[in-house]
Amino acid sequence: MTDITRVGVIGCGLMGAGIAEVCARRGIDVVVREIDDEAVAAGRTRLDASLRRALTAGKIAQEEFDAARGRLTYTAELDDLAGCDLVIEAATENPEIKTALFTELDRIVKRPDAILASNTSSIPIARIAQATSRPGQVVGLHFFNPAPVQKLVEVVESILTDPVTVSRAREFATGALGKTAIVAPDRSGFVVNALLVPYLLSAVRMVEAGHATAEDVDTGMTLGCAHPMGPLRLSDLIGLDTLLAIAESLHAEFAEPHYAPPPLLRRMVQAGFLGRKSGRGFYDYRS
Repeated sequence: MTDITRVGVIGCGLMGAGIAEVCARRGIDVVVREIDDEAVAAGRTRLDASLRRALTAGKIAQEEFDAARGRLTYTAELDDLAGCDLVIEAATENPEIKTALFTELDRIVKRPDAILASNTSSIPIARIAQATSRPGQVVGLHFFNPAPVQKLVEVVESILTDPVTVSRAREFATGALGKTAIVAPDRSGFVVNALLVPYLLSAVRMVEAGHATAEDVDTGMTLGCAHPMGPLRLSDLIGLDTLLAIAESLHAEFAEPHYAPPPLLRRMVQAGFLGRKSGRGFYDYRS
């Protein structure tokens, strides 16, 4: 199955918490690291609530709930990841923050064959890998939101990634976590977001130009094209700040107009309308 039995997860927001939950429910010990004690407490609350929802919905039994909680430990210290076989970084989508973290992980993580992975959705893995002395062991592991539900993981190999690292990462995603994995090239947006983001941006432009309301765009795509969720509700779920960051990365790499972030998206992010996580986006979630 896999030689990875202890995983570190950096960040316990929506994505980090979801990744940690997936690992813990599959019998893997997880060390969750957040930036400070307040963030650690918030992350623990988020993870506990998600596990309890799974218990209430009958997706896991009481003994599975107890076992998963018992496999999770929380810390504000990066040094507590020293003994991990795999560390998955799920910090904010900021290249400077990510490269600084990987420089520190390179110093801290002791196992010579440990894999250092990023859950980035757009930042080149080669750029992150060059912040370490072991670029062959750096790979992308891109989960999708919500991680406990979504079946896909993109395994992203850079031109620096060792094929053994790619094989081990894919085996972990499929064997240990029970996901479906695809190997994606190290280009901005990888496979899924390179296709998805232009579609989402087109929906934003349609609302911005007054061609349709957000509700009508979403209804059109759910009932007319059998999509499970409309593009603007999906954008709110992803996070409008995350969508903006991915669009900027895609546009910087390819310089194609359909990747350019619409002004409306920028203004909403500047106003703090980030979608579900802030309570307001294209829809109001505060109630």
